[in-house]
Amino acid sequence: MAGEGWGRRLPDRARRAVSGSGPPTEPLALRAGPGGVDEDTARSVLSLGLRVGEAMMAVGASAADVTAGVLRVAAAYGLTDCQVDMTFTSLTIGYDPDDVPPLVLMRIVRPRGVDYTRLQGVADLTAEVTAGRVGLDEAHRRLDDVLAAPHPYRRALHALGWPGVAGSVAFLLGGGWLVALVAAVTTAVVERTIRALNRRGLPVFFQQAAGAAIATGTAVGLVVAGVEIRASLVVAAGIVVLLAGLSLVGAAEDAISGFPVTAAARAFEVVTLTTGIVVGIAAVLDVARRFEVPLRVVDPATVSVPFAVSLAAAAVMGGAWALASYAGPRGLAVAVLAGGLAWATTTGAAVLGAGPAVSSAVAAAVVGFAGEALGDRLRVPPLLVAVCGIVPLLPGLAIYRGLFAVVVDGDVPAGTSGLVGAAAVGLALAAGVVLGRYLGRPLGGRLDRFERRVRRRATLRD
Repeated sequence: MAGEGWGRRLPDRARRAVSGSGPPTEPLALRAGPGGVDEDTARSVLSLGLRVGEAMMAVGASAADVTAGVLRVAAAYGLTDCQVDMTFTSLTIGYDPDDVPPLVLMRIVRPRGVDYTRLQGVADLTAEVTAGRVGLDEAHRRLDDVLAAPHPYRRALHALGWPGVAGSVAFLLGGGWLVALVAAVTTAVVERTIRALNRRGLPVFFQQAAGAAIATGTAVGLVVAGVEIRASLVVAAGIVVLLAGLSLVGAAEDAISGFPVTAAARAFEVVTLTTGIVVGIAAVLDVARRFEVPLRVVDPATVSVPFAVSLAAAAVMGGAWALASYAGPRGLAVAVLAGGLAWATTTGAAVLGAGPAVSSAVAAAVVGFAGEALGDRLRVPPLLVAVCGIVPLLPGLAIYRGLFAVVVDGDVPAGTSGLVGAAAVGLALAAGVVLGRYLGRPLGGRLDRFERRVRRRATLRD
């Protein structure tokens, strides 16, 4: 009988030996307790958080930064159990405590383009709200002021940013003053054309195609006119300007941070708009080939640019992109340093034997780290440091060379290889920035409980 009792107890002992004894690491769907905030106040807080998130989304912030910012604002006024969800074009925030009816607010977000001054203004306001120094009504008024404030520069001065980027690309690739001037003027025409087409509601895909066609057509026209100039550098400069406005870094950061919906949408947008550039270039090159225009493309291996010249060009390029993106004077200075730092780093990595993709990734990681670690101390958005740093590394000439090989030379394998190499550099830049920002976040004092909550979604596993 004793043996039979022991035999019956054996399965229970075995089950206790292998079964878990504690609660799950991440409990699911726990019941929310009383919030302690009345319904009207809760609605006003949610509205403030939603407006903050909408502003950050509209000017290019990543999904993780937007979500953490909204949670900080809500928690600062007592709403600690909010849920935030976002897609590429919408933001939703919900609050469901025991003591008030559930509240859900949503807004459709229309991207406005990169605006670093407004992004920093929203970040400063969020920091003051989190510190408890701003009342709810005052926070709404201050946010109105930030969003309605005029740009830091007149339009004529702001318009110098795009030509400045193009002219710097020309110097960076070995062109002289004439090439830089032509590239700057051509890019100014491209920028005005895209702005006019945008006012008429033309889809951005066709705007990108038109801009690339103008840059390539200018190069072909110079060759037909017999002007002694490295026309391919004009095209490369235009490509870099068109690429610089794409959200490749944001797409990579969203994917790595656990926001697959926004990552997929941003990545698809990048692919679509890059395809527009390819279509515009290929169309003009095909017409030139049919008319037997004697085109040539610069081989970067045959061009030697003094390091001091390329370093200065990269620094100016970073500053010019910051100017085109409405950065303030402090942001311009930081962007100049970021461009120079990125170029010095990638040059050093190349000297040590690293390939283009690896050296680009290393440089992107360095500027991403610097932006995250020093951005709050310098009062500039970390995204500004990262993006302005990698602009000099964008593979504009590599894309043109690949398309030239396919369309004009008919060498599909060589052209495909060149385009794949350009894509590898782009992905390396995006991944490097994300890694650098991740490593620099603890030093920048930004890794609070809201950051950990948001970032943890990329690491949770069943």
